[in-house]
Amino acid sequence: MNPRILAEHASDHYVLQAVLGDMTAERVDAIVNAANSNLAHGGGLAGAIVARGGAVIQEESDKLAPVTTGNATVTSAGALPCRWVIHAVGPIWGNGNEEASLRSAVRASLDRAADLGAESIALPAISTGIFGYPKQEGTATIVKEVQSWLDCHPHTSLATVRFTAFDEPTAELFAEAVRVLATSVPNSGI
Repeated sequence: MNPRILAEHASDHYVLQAVLGDMTAERVDAIVNAANSNLAHGGGLAGAIVARGGAVIQEESDKLAPVTTGNATVTSAGALPCRWVIHAVGPIWGNGNEEASLRSAVRASLDRAADLGAESIALPAISTGIFGYPKQEGTATIVKEVQSWLDCHPHTSLATVRFTAFDEPTAELFAEAVRVLATSVPNSGI
């Protein structure tokens, strides 16, 4: 699947893009994996990342687990076209404090990327799959938290953030959230 940019918002310091595409094919410095706290990458996006990137990602993850909800850790990317995989543990819907935990997982992912000196990153719709976070609220929260983090870190190495989803409905929700930013900020991008 060739990636397709559905929406874009540019500021003086960064570009946010909503992308319909395959996270495991993203040509960015780092991709974010929506992980569980045990970093057991058996299914969903995590399983696809290990299937394409190789067993080294799971082997490195096993040495880093467990990771608490709202936090993130980093492994190499194996055979993936990126340099690093950032494993973010989002909340399970219904466990309480979900929005704060999701925001924390996004911030932790961006912190890890900045620590690495990454210039580009791709994020999925963390917690909106089997963890049950409502997709519309989740994607909007992720986009807003990324914008907030970038605005608070104007000297970060991160210049491009791609919100990547393989299914069109989720990618469109990311696009909708990015378009809201573009219309709410004077002199914004596309």
